[in-house]
Amino acid sequence: MFANGYGKSKAGMRATRFGPDTTKRDAPPMGATADCDALLMAVRARLKLSVGGPVGATSRRHADDSAHLVRASVLECVTDLDRLRDALRAEFELHGQLQREVRGVHAALANARTELAGTRAGERRARHLASHDSLTSLPNRDSFRERLDQALAREEPRKALLAVLYLDLDGFKEINDSHGHDAGDELLRIVAARLGGAVRAGDVVSRLGGDEFACLLADGMDRKRLILLARKLFDIVSAPSRIGPLTICVRPSIGIATCPGDGTNADELLRSADFAMYLAKRRRSGHAFFDQGAASRSA
Repeated sequence: MFANGYGKSKAGMRATRFGPDTTKRDAPPMGATADCDALLMAVRARLKLSVGGPVGATSRRHADDSAHLVRASVLECVTDLDRLRDALRAEFELHGQLQREVRGVHAALANARTELAGTRAGERRARHLASHDSLTSLPNRDSFRERLDQALAREEPRKALLAVLYLDLDGFKEINDSHGHDAGDELLRIVAARLGGAVRAGDVVSRLGGDEFACLLADGMDRKRLILLARKLFDIVSAPSRIGPLTICVRPSIGIATCPGDGTNADELLRSADFAMYLAKRRRSGHAFFDQGAASRSA
């Protein structure tokens, strides 16, 4: 009865763990399986041996000897079962430790990915801040010069289409002094948004500093179209701006320089457009093209 009961328990354990048609993907490690099988087979053999004596023995001495052997064999089986339990416990603890370590590695990898993404986002923000004006988010002077250099580096036929517009806000200092820097900053943000919305997608609007802005028309225009654009920019910047309880109006002066007539590099074009802007300011004409004769006389 004891042997049959044990045999059923073992068979049930195998059927529950693996089943007749399943794979061994859920099995414990191979070392644990081999050790457990060896111990189970040894226990089974001892139990069978302990009950396998002759049924018709009549000698009391023989019966006592048989009982002693059975008891000793069963005690050995119990010891082996304890060893089996300890081995299984050790294997399962090791398995659990490995699972925890794997989860720890996965968590570390997830943290590393998060930190890497944060680092890359930080680098992108740093690059953006280095190349853009913090108040208006427009490209700053250095970024504008870089894009102007890139446009000038194109093949010669395309250089003839390039134009630079230089804008300055007339009377901005008085507005800043009268209404405060917060109102002045908001006015600059409004002007930046209006300029950005008035040019084409491929053009570049930049805040050079203070109340000075610039536009790069890389796929440029002829003189007539440049005049129309300058008038358009003048009108949208001059439109009243509502800032809190205030309504503020400001006029731009716009200087225009084209390549190659007014310059063939970034310094020359910016200098020519700046000079043209001062011509427009002095004449109060809204906009002016670079005039080499006026530049020569002023020098």
